[in-house]
Amino acid sequence: MGTARNDFVQFGNIFGAKQLVDLGGAPHSNMFIGAQYMASMIKMLDECAKAGLKSYAPYTVNPRPYDVYNVQNNAKEMQLVYEGYPLQKELDWVHVRLGAPDLNYRSCACYVDEVGNAPQPGTYVAWAESSAVNYGNSALGIRTNRNGAGMDLICAMLGKAPLFGLMTDEGRMAKWLVEVKTSKEPDWGVLGTAIGRKVVEDVPYIAGLDKYFKDGQVTADNLHLLKAMGSATASSGAVGLYHVEGVTPDAKQKGRQLLEQGYETYVYDDAEQKRIVATFENFWPDQDGDPTAAFIGCPHNTYHEIVKWGRLVTDALEKAGKQKAAIPVYLFCVNKVRDRLAEEETELAGKMKRAGMVATQMCGVTWAGTKGFSERVRGVTNSAKTRNYSSVRYFPNDILVEIIVTGKIPQRA
Repeated sequence: MGTARNDFVQFGNIFGAKQLVDLGGAPHSNMFIGAQYMASMIKMLDECAKAGLKSYAPYTVNPRPYDVYNVQNNAKEMQLVYEGYPLQKELDWVHVRLGAPDLNYRSCACYVDEVGNAPQPGTYVAWAESSAVNYGNSALGIRTNRNGAGMDLICAMLGKAPLFGLMTDEGRMAKWLVEVKTSKEPDWGVLGTAIGRKVVEDVPYIAGLDKYFKDGQVTADNLHLLKAMGSATASSGAVGLYHVEGVTPDAKQKGRQLLEQGYETYVYDDAEQKRIVATFENFWPDQDGDPTAAFIGCPHNTYHEIVKWGRLVTDALEKAGKQKAAIPVYLFCVNKVRDRLAEEETELAGKMKRAGMVATQMCGVTWAGTKGFSERVRGVTNSAKTRNYSSVRYFPNDILVEIIVTGKIPQRA
């Protein structure tokens, strides 16, 4: 633990922290990849576990980087998995001893009801995982910095974190006013990409979105909008916090007082949305090839999204006189969401399975980053985060449904 303690002190000193704060709620860790380059970190945490150290509270963890049960169960994929992640067993064993729950709760969207890691506004926590930090700081109103892998667990074992950055009132002030003026509901992933590119790591205050949240409430059936936008700001830039006027906790409390003196303004309208979409390159080696797989859910799908996509695809197939999608559809979600679908929407779950829709708990972006992926798979997605990190191509929902049904990219796309 001596090494961990030294790293912790140096970490706070580097960022000018003047004090430590007690942590509440529960931690979230992005230590999810058992790759060889993580060996030293895994070894250090293993020493902590052997010494009997644990997190101050049971904590959540990002999804595993592969799924050899539902997806990567052919010989070639399994070879790449086991060669790429030789320390996965050791890492999973570390998490068991430090206080993580069982693998069925692994998710980058730890705040969904089925996982339940959603601390109260104002709670100091030490989270890692860019999209979870982004959503937590913004939609939940918790206070955490964008911690790197390992620092989250050091803070969890100590129950404390250095106070600086996004954990402070000053660090949560906005340097940008983003005015959303699209003629209809914006493409949330494109909007997030635009904001991330413009503000980079600064905090934006976003106006013009409250109309999409009834009474300004973030609920189970609309949180995916902020999830899509926020994760794109974090992956196209490095945004760890945004404020949405009339919607997110800080903005509801302080309004435009959150804007720093001398803030800059960015207008996002129909023309700007069209301009951003035009910058989305086609990274397929065979650029004119047909798609071979659809990736839905990065960050992980909520229950509402799983049901929505199940109905969108199966209804479209029925209308086209088909039972099975033209390409496999991978729905990334925590196992508890998949289980809830089977219990509450049994008929729909059966239709989805027959249609070739596969629920998987792994990290889709990690899969898309495996060796030779772009040569094996021509992927399509509705996730701007997936697009920002891989060769998978982005399409809005209506076009993505058409691609899934026909196996072809329509001319209008």
